[in-house]
Amino acid sequence: MSRERILVAMSGGVDSSVAALLLQQQGHDVVGAYMKNWINEDKVTGHCPWLQDIEDARAVARKIGIEFRIVNLMQDYRRLVVDYLLDGYQRGLTPNPDVMCNARVKFGGFAAYARAEGFAAVATGHYARRVEEASVVGQAADRATRSTSGSTFALFEGVDQNKDQSYFLALLSQAQVRVARFPIGHMNKPELRKTAAEAGLPTAQKKDSQGICFIGEVKMTDFLRAYVPEHPGPIVRATDGVLLGEHRGLHYYTIGQRRGIRIPSNTDHEAYVVVGKRASDHALLVAFDQTDAPGLWTSECRVHSMSFNGAPITERRRLEARVRYRDPRVPIKFTPEPGNTAHIKFEAPQRALASGQILALYDGEKLLGGGVFG
Repeated sequence: MSRERILVAMSGGVDSSVAALLLQQQGHDVVGAYMKNWINEDKVTGHCPWLQDIEDARAVARKIGIEFRIVNLMQDYRRLVVDYLLDGYQRGLTPNPDVMCNARVKFGGFAAYARAEGFAAVATGHYARRVEEASVVGQAADRATRSTSGSTFALFEGVDQNKDQSYFLALLSQAQVRVARFPIGHMNKPELRKTAAEAGLPTAQKKDSQGICFIGEVKMTDFLRAYVPEHPGPIVRATDGVLLGEHRGLHYYTIGQRRGIRIPSNTDHEAYVVVGKRASDHALLVAFDQTDAPGLWTSECRVHSMSFNGAPITERRRLEARVRYRDPRVPIKFTPEPGNTAHIKFEAPQRALASGQILALYDGEKLLGGGVFG
């Protein structure tokens, strides 16, 4: 393995800490950097521990003896991720900020900064694997997918299926995959924490973050309440049009949601679930959570804004897809269509697919790319 100069995105958590440690142990010239994307200046969106995260990342860098930087990407993050998130919710969509953060910021603005500073690659603490594939020179693969050495690089699920994060990398291009490094993709979480503890890393026992990508421990409802004006409307039963109540704003709800609707169940204790949003009168559509609830189950759909990390798929194929981060891969029939779109037919109906969500495409454990529902 040749020595590389690598910039590691250190979030202050144990995963990126071990990523930096492993690369250093492999003999690379490693520099750590905290991506300063959001500092919660308004103090209205909950606990955002960015100052502590910086200190934790700095402490790890000091422990393993590498340079540490703070890279200010706040303008990029606000424009490319936060505005995308807020605009999507205001239009009744269910966007995924973590996927966009990876595609537009970590492997976008952050990678551009690294390139300008003379780094050969950027690394993160994602549980995913990057594998160099056989030479494609002389084959019909698109030149844009080739590296200067004639090879392409594929992404695979992380070995730890409980922590696999390949889904969040679904919109990366081959150019982005070429400069990406995922040092911990071959590890499981207990093994990783053991490695951190044996190295004396101060983040070894730090709790994993559950917040929005680089915003912190913030509930999505609190974040939306702070930035999106409320627009009340009727709650309507989809099966017969009966008015059941009033909601505060469609942006607080997503397809398949059971909790927080604030309308009682029936005498048989059947709970309501969100099955749709009607733009004409700003109505929230609900039904009892049953297999025949209208709009709750989807057998086929279209996705747009398709992205592939290798050569685009141009013919109908049987593949697998993951419709949400924690969901298993499911068999699909993939049919490419004009305008960077595709038709998806699921082998078995899928529950609660919302416009704006990300569909990730797989061939077994290999991530092929993804697109956006709707």
